[in-house]
Amino acid sequence: MASTGEQVRTAASPIGSAFEVFVAFLRLGLTSFGGPIAHIGYFRNEFVERRKWLDDRDYADIVALCQFLPGPASSQVGISLGLMRAGLLGSLAAWIGFTTPSVLAMATFALVVSTVGDISGAGWLQGLKIVAVAVVAQAVWGMATKLCPDRARASFAVAAAVLMLVWPTAIAQVLVIVLAGLAGYWLLPKADRPTVTPLRLAVPRVLAIGSWVVLALLLFGLPLLLQSGMGGHTLALFDAFFRTGALVFGGGHVVLPLLEASVVGPGWVNAEQFIAGYGAAQAVPGPLFTFAAYLGAINNQVPNGWAGALLAIVAIFLPSFLILFGALPLWDRLRAEPAAQSALNGINAAVVGLLIAALYTPVWTSAIAQPVDLAIALVAFLLLQFWKLPPWLVVLLAALAGALIR
Repeated sequence: MASTGEQVRTAASPIGSAFEVFVAFLRLGLTSFGGPIAHIGYFRNEFVERRKWLDDRDYADIVALCQFLPGPASSQVGISLGLMRAGLLGSLAAWIGFTTPSVLAMATFALVVSTVGDISGAGWLQGLKIVAVAVVAQAVWGMATKLCPDRARASFAVAAAVLMLVWPTAIAQVLVIVLAGLAGYWLLPKADRPTVTPLRLAVPRVLAIGSWVVLALLLFGLPLLLQSGMGGHTLALFDAFFRTGALVFGGGHVVLPLLEASVVGPGWVNAEQFIAGYGAAQAVPGPLFTFAAYLGAINNQVPNGWAGALLAIVAIFLPSFLILFGALPLWDRLRAEPAAQSALNGINAAVVGLLIAALYTPVWTSAIAQPVDLAIALVAFLLLQFWKLPPWLVVLLAALAGALIR
């Protein structure tokens, strides 16, 4: 019989290939519309329900950490899932697969922006917004039944949703997670502290420490180099997007004011170009952070075009890898401690509350404007939850329905 240590090492070992991870996330990168909260729903459908790479509790633990960290939460969840499945190469494969389609689309939009025009009223775009309602509702439904099975945790979820609805800020999101962890630790009984298996987050200690060192060096060193006159626009562009990726909490639309200050403020991109790119970003799947590819491509300095897009996208996502690799080993050890289990139960319930709040705003408020919108959302939810149609097919059907009603 294998020893406990051998069992832990086996559980902690990657069990898939990087190519498998890349293909799975490329498929999602081509079909995951609706923003970061919807992406979390798509990921759960694909990797918890369909592929069964992990269960709801482990998934919620990862989501909770990524909601707490700065950076694009859904992309960090994807990187973590890739790391679990196929190690460090898997994390990179997940990011490349999920991000590449929207990067290519946004960079192409930048090159032909003068002919794109205003797409904000397009019917197919409205259909994509509507299907996001169904995707998030399905995630709330599934996670709530497993993570909020009693009065106490249901109350945690509702309290988290209420706080986020009355105070919808990135600070409130972090505060909700902290308070839920403290409340879970003190209020949930020991009987609600199940044993957990390692998340197979195989990040070497030297890489974790090195990630924090590199993050600090870039955050503080790049501005000093720029002040000394080194690097020119290439370094300035990298610094602007790296700083945005490192300091924004909440991800998604929260990144927009920081990006506007970074590129419109110094005159690299004008306000009209910025707004046109934001409209285009609503029409493509994948993470909203790929808006950076558009801005890097269209900026009026050199590098721009495809080189500027690549520089901007690497710079804005690099902090996600550094912060995640630094935090994941500690998180995996922490969640395995008996004293931390009640806290994580509270946090997982709060994650459900965050999804409930996000289901209303921005997902519902940006998509449901008239009864026919709600009708499409209900049908999409039925097809996803009960008919078990693949999400990409439901996305296409919703886009077609939106085009027909507009």
